[in-house]
Amino acid sequence: MGVIGTWRRPTTWAMALSTVLTAFVAPAPSPAVAAPTPAGPGLAELPVSVHGGAWRSGHVQGIALDRERGHVYFSFTDTLVKTDLAGEVIGTVTGLTGHLGDLDVDARDGRIYGSLEYRAAEAFYIAIFDPDRITRVGMDAETDGVLTTVHLAEVVADYTADMDGDGVFDGNVAATADHRYGCSGIDGIAFGPEFGRSGGRTMLTVAYGIYANADREDNDHQVLLQYDVSRWRRLGRPLDQDAPHTSGPRRPAGKYFVYTGNTTHGVRNLEYDAATGDWFMAVYTGVKPHFPNHSLYVVDGSRRPVLGPIRGQAEEERGWLLSLREGGVLHDPTGVAGWPVSGGQYGLASLGDGRFYVVERGRRQENGVLLETGVARLHRWTGAVPDPFAPVEG
Repeated sequence: MGVIGTWRRPTTWAMALSTVLTAFVAPAPSPAVAAPTPAGPGLAELPVSVHGGAWRSGHVQGIALDRERGHVYFSFTDTLVKTDLAGEVIGTVTGLTGHLGDLDVDARDGRIYGSLEYRAAEAFYIAIFDPDRITRVGMDAETDGVLTTVHLAEVVADYTADMDGDGVFDGNVAATADHRYGCSGIDGIAFGPEFGRSGGRTMLTVAYGIYANADREDNDHQVLLQYDVSRWRRLGRPLDQDAPHTSGPRRPAGKYFVYTGNTTHGVRNLEYDAATGDWFMAVYTGVKPHFPNHSLYVVDGSRRPVLGPIRGQAEEERGWLLSLREGGVLHDPTGVAGWPVSGGQYGLASLGDGRFYVVERGRRQENGVLLETGVARLHRWTGAVPDPFAPVEG
């Protein structure tokens, strides 16, 4: 039951040596990184639900909880919404013409990170919002100084790869052989420890979006990139949607793959949980009948990445493999374990004590206008089947 990460970068030599040594002397797994002690509301004081408002926008994509400052952030595809813990809207950032996806907060400085896609322009960014500048409804993403963006060249290279060698990139099309690993861009993101090095550096992990395509075999992994963002302030640029920039890291610090079978749009929401030391991947179910097509997979954070073959590639390829956590429903033919839960795809935030905010999507009509809503509700992780998230009563 393995996961894979491509071994193509000089920066992975240290981990490769560690993997070789592990074959002779296997050290005990490092303990999970402890959750930071919040200066703001304590865990017991957090509400059982937070409403993200109703918006004439795309559906809710993700959530970020800033416990220290008492704020919650919702992504509604082209709008960022900032609320307090009572669900009162403090401000919004609008004017995005791309796709704003999953969110997370860097607890070290409180900045909000989100995945941002411009497929037609072949540009993929991490959007970084300054929370102190978001003070009113209707702030503009380009002109109000609330947002910088960092370009991800690695994602562009995989998205635009001419895999069939015909000299033509087929563009934003799912039913094609192009796009390395089936990459459709990015979506899930989360802060957490470097894979295989619990207690080490805090990294930003970015998950690929992946097209649903049952006619190819090289798209059955979730692809995770890890970045050290400690020097990203010098790389960030203001957003200019008419002239996309390319300022960003040349490559990730590490690239990894998780063998789950093809899913629809890859990892929708990614979350690191300090209580278990694991990584939670909420997805839209896949379409290949020979896979289990679960909607939640959990990467075992206690196990080191190992080098191995990346399955299904036209040419032999080796990379870093992670492991799925045991539990849930095991699919014997593929060895893939997961949960058939319908939750987390629209937003998932760990509190670090076994509890999660799980976002529910909703819709309502107001004066003939269809509005999208999102409510973050408190749950406790139980690992039960079929639904491992139990609601926390108020």
